[in-house]
Amino acid sequence: MLISLYQMQPLSGDVPGNIGKIAQAAMAAAEMGAELLVTPELCTSGYALGARFEELAEERDGSIIGALTEISADCGLAICAGFPERDGNQVFNSSVLVRPDGSKEFYRKSHLYGEGERAAFVPGDEPPHVFDLNGIRTGMLICYDVEFPENVRGLALAGAELIIVPTALPEGIISRRVADTVVPTRAFENGVFVVYADLCGEENGLSYGGRSVILAPDGDELARAGMRETLLVAEIDPAAYDDAKAQNPYLTDRRPGLYRLG
Repeated sequence: MLISLYQMQPLSGDVPGNIGKIAQAAMAAAEMGAELLVTPELCTSGYALGARFEELAEERDGSIIGALTEISADCGLAICAGFPERDGNQVFNSSVLVRPDGSKEFYRKSHLYGEGERAAFVPGDEPPHVFDLNGIRTGMLICYDVEFPENVRGLALAGAELIIVPTALPEGIISRRVADTVVPTRAFENGVFVVYADLCGEENGLSYGGRSVILAPDGDELARAGMRETLLVAEIDPAAYDDAKAQNPYLTDRRPGLYRLG
């Protein structure tokens, strides 16, 4: 399956403008034959918005999801995008995957990072799930979630072959370690493809790190972005990495009875 990743400069607070940018990326990805487009965390609204998430958050049947569903159908590819989700009086940092047939998968970020996120959002309390995407077993996480080994390991044990991670990683040396070392390690230690899609540029004084990446189950980079807006594409084939998994049998050689997990 050919997949694509859009490293995106957000238009802060401009939902129609961001949807338009995603539509352009989807059209370009579809022209190249991609079956999936992954975009960053909260890319439909912007990430550095503080209290404005309260006014911009929408329910799952709102205009954001409606627009993404229409783009997916028009372009003939699945789209993963981050959005601020309203559920009653609560607001979540969420991601959606929409398919051309109109079916959808949702995930709410469970590990909120920093006081800004904790002030704006409620953490999700449901574990990530595995679903089928054009014959590939797939799961979603959001940003900080992937830095907790248990999240990725849990998806891998549930049969995931591909893990999609919209992110809003800021610029800085620690963030660079996450993008360049931690995330590739997650792919390697679990034998999964990882698509890690970051924002780029600056928004309300926050600079994003970029460095988005598509990783193979052996930890190799299939495509890597720099600091600017970029559309990456890569071919993924789980069967092509059977030998690598056989040499690295972490999942089958585990001895969970010996591990103390708090």
